[in-house]
Amino acid sequence: MDKNQQAITLLNEKKYEEAAQLFNEVIEESPDDPLGYINFGNLLMKLDEAERAERFFLRAIELDEKAAAAHYGLGNLYFEQEHYEKAGQSFLKAIEEGLEEADAYFMLGMCFRNQEQWKLSLPYLLRATEIEPNDENFLFQYGLSLAQAEFLEEAQQTFEKVLELDEAHSDAYYNLGVIALFHEKIKEAQHHFETALELQPDHMLAANGKKIALQYMEEQSEDK
Repeated sequence: MDKNQQAITLLNEKKYEEAAQLFNEVIEESPDDPLGYINFGNLLMKLDEAERAERFFLRAIELDEKAAAAHYGLGNLYFEQEHYEKAGQSFLKAIEEGLEEADAYFMLGMCFRNQEQWKLSLPYLLRATEIEPNDENFLFQYGLSLAQAEFLEEAQQTFEKVLELDEAHSDAYYNLGVIALFHEKIKEAQHHFETALELQPDHMLAANGKKIALQYMEEQSEDK
């Protein structure tokens, strides 16, 4: 196992000081290799030293502008700082340079989501679900974007897939309830909201949804 791998193992074991020492040795021994800077940048991210981490990622890109992992690291850094436009540019660059991983597409999609650009988020979140079809979070976030972009039928199908992976996903039931309510399927909506509350009794949105459904049913009975 080379020093980089040893340091990564230490990083995963949260032995940050020992990992830093090894990464530093790697950089000293190979100052023109971007990998050491990328790994040190990832370590600094773990230590909440964003400013220093940015410098290491940028140094890696200076050495190799096609270093996809450096662009991905920068994307994560900017995302945590809520600089979503800059983060999106970095994630896109990482993908363009060959980082064909679900996380990269997912994070790019989330950059657009956090800028309320629902339709722009869809192809990237979809690609993440294609690469990792059993990741319920990828599917759920894709479903939310579909719903917010008003593709309600596709959103419903996606939330149902989430429940196939996790039958106790209260937020998926809640969103199915919202869609049913929109289509005026009041009993179906009530059932989804009640299921969400059974799974998560403090789900305030589901409680409010159930209240709206009950009010709607009362109004309907009064009109008859």
